[in-house]
Amino acid sequence: MFCFQCEQTAKGQGCTIQGVCGKLPTSADLQDLILFELRGLATVVIKKNDYPAEAKQLVLDGLFTTVTNVNFDDAALIAMAKRINECKEKLLEKHPCEGGECKNPFVHFKLGEKEHDIMKQAEIVSMPHIKDATPVDTFSLKSLLTFGLKGMAAYAHHAKVLGQESDDVYHFFADALYQTTREDITADELVALNMKCGEVNLKVMELLDKANTSSYGNPEPTKVRVTGKKGKAILVSGHDLKDLEEILKQTEGKGINVYTHGEMLPCLAYPELKKYKHLAGNYGGAWQNQQKEFPVFPGPIVMTTNCIQNPKGYEDKIFTSGLVAWPGVTHIKNYDFSKVVEKALEMPGFTEDEEEKYIMVGFGHNAVLGVADKVIDAVKTGKIKHFFLVGGCDGAKPGRNYYTDFAEQLPQDCVILTLACGKYRFNKLEFGDIDGIPRLLDMGQCNDAFSAIKVAVALSEAFNCTVNELPLSLILSWYEQKAVVILLTLLSLGIKNIRLGPSLPAFVSPNVLNILVEKFNIMPISDAQTDIKAILG
Repeated sequence: MFCFQCEQTAKGQGCTIQGVCGKLPTSADLQDLILFELRGLATVVIKKNDYPAEAKQLVLDGLFTTVTNVNFDDAALIAMAKRINECKEKLLEKHPCEGGECKNPFVHFKLGEKEHDIMKQAEIVSMPHIKDATPVDTFSLKSLLTFGLKGMAAYAHHAKVLGQESDDVYHFFADALYQTTREDITADELVALNMKCGEVNLKVMELLDKANTSSYGNPEPTKVRVTGKKGKAILVSGHDLKDLEEILKQTEGKGINVYTHGEMLPCLAYPELKKYKHLAGNYGGAWQNQQKEFPVFPGPIVMTTNCIQNPKGYEDKIFTSGLVAWPGVTHIKNYDFSKVVEKALEMPGFTEDEEEKYIMVGFGHNAVLGVADKVIDAVKTGKIKHFFLVGGCDGAKPGRNYYTDFAEQLPQDCVILTLACGKYRFNKLEFGDIDGIPRLLDMGQCNDAFSAIKVAVALSEAFNCTVNELPLSLILSWYEQKAVVILLTLLSLGIKNIRLGPSLPAFVSPNVLNILVEKFNIMPISDAQTDIKAILG
């Protein structure tokens, strides 16, 4: 195997024996096979100009399935590869190839019938073979694009679940996947495709924002309990708001409290979700702590999207839904959470109230822009000197205490915007306020990055300047592919001087890094005090 798509990849170079995430070599090969099949399907879609709904869904499902910490179940991965292959074959039956049309190896690839044969094919088309046969910078740029597509597929998938999608977006997925099959593609073309990926992702995130707010209302500042309440309990983790809504509906009146975990924390700010009185609060911290937090949670846990870790020792009380899968773990289909409810009623729940503790969430773009006049006045009068967007993914790798240090050491006249699970590094600390404006504004999960962009653009318009000229600095942490595509979106908007950590991506070659540095002045984090001094001058 060879996998270097996440920040915690082995030795900062690539996982070759087993994934740091727990992914086995067989799973890695099968995920590479899914990507290979997706490229074949996309090529047929582009060449034959036929893009059925089934193919669109498979592009989203297939890409999202290969995101870090989503699917570790070889049987489920094989089933996905078969579905993609069957869809491609149906299109080829409908549009037979003529002449040399089917010489493309991605197109004429036929999947074996037996599992053993499929596993051998997966190894043949796996990443190590592609890496060895591709020039370094081309491989780097194709990897950057592929990982960006994976992240964008996750966001598009969430939006589609709530009824928002775009044919333009689907077409870009197909075209970009097809372009990665070209051996003659140039570095300039790949750079342009990466920037286009960021541009299209802005559209996707706008669709997702519309999907969430039209379904559940605009997030509003909300005080959230972060300790347990006496009673039966269910914990919901991941990113899928629809799953949480269904769980709330199916537990109503049953004496079960529902808690969010990780990236589900922002759900407590949506009016149509927090109207459920048994949505009791948030439990625990970011995804990488689940192997400590989940065993002691006194109820069942539902993993709705990526972020699952090896549930050894508590397999009997964890459930997966959507595209998430782990061997031996019960998978929920068609939003039927009855087994989860049964498990919650069997388990003890919290036997007494824990000490009450609260944090504030819900500062999405609607809430922040609702007090824009007050914010702008505070800047003009010098009460707010600088904004810092400190957020992104969290992770277990050493060095992420930088983000805690950074937030704690900022001067009192600075405001911190934060989103995604990186906020768990400091979101339970006290930062106070500036004339009633909280110094820490939690804008949501990684799916809500559109909010931060919208606020930045609105501020630039109010001050009649570019985003780069604002008293705003971006201090980002990354872990997986959704963070990659958000970075591409920021770069496509021309945003410069981003500090990125805790380490730079292994899939960015030295020459590609030079392009990013020269064009956007992207830079690695240093230490908190040094970076703050450099930014504030």
